[in-house]
Parts: sequence; C-alpha cells; structure tokens
Amino acid sequence: MARNTGDGFRRGAVTARTQFQRSGGHWQKRDERTGQLMSVKNDGTPFKGVAREPDGRDTPNA
Repeated sequence: MARNTGDGFRRGAVTARTQFQRSGGHWQKRDERTGQLMSVKNDGTPFKGVAREPDGRDTPNA
C-alpha cells in the first residue's frame, strides 16, 4: 500500500491511477479501470506516486 512519509516523498506506487497535465498547468488524476476523472491539483506540481499518462505499465481495464 502506498503512503506518504511526511518527509516530502511516498513509499510505494499508487495503483490503478494515472495523471495527466491539463491545459493551464493543473494535474488531474484518472481511474485506469473506469476512466473516471478524479481530483485536480492546482499548485502546478504532479501528484506523488501516481504514474503519468501514457504509462507503459498499464494493466487491462477489467
């Protein structure tokens, strides 16, 4: 299970989630299985531990 350490980094990867950068520089998460868009990060930095799209580690959407 992925979790934040409190020291500015994460132990482990977040599974079944990817992120992409929207126009305007904001990052948004997407659920890999359903395609549903999730939270948006407004500070211009990507989410920690979430793979970026396109991702070579993609799993079948089942």
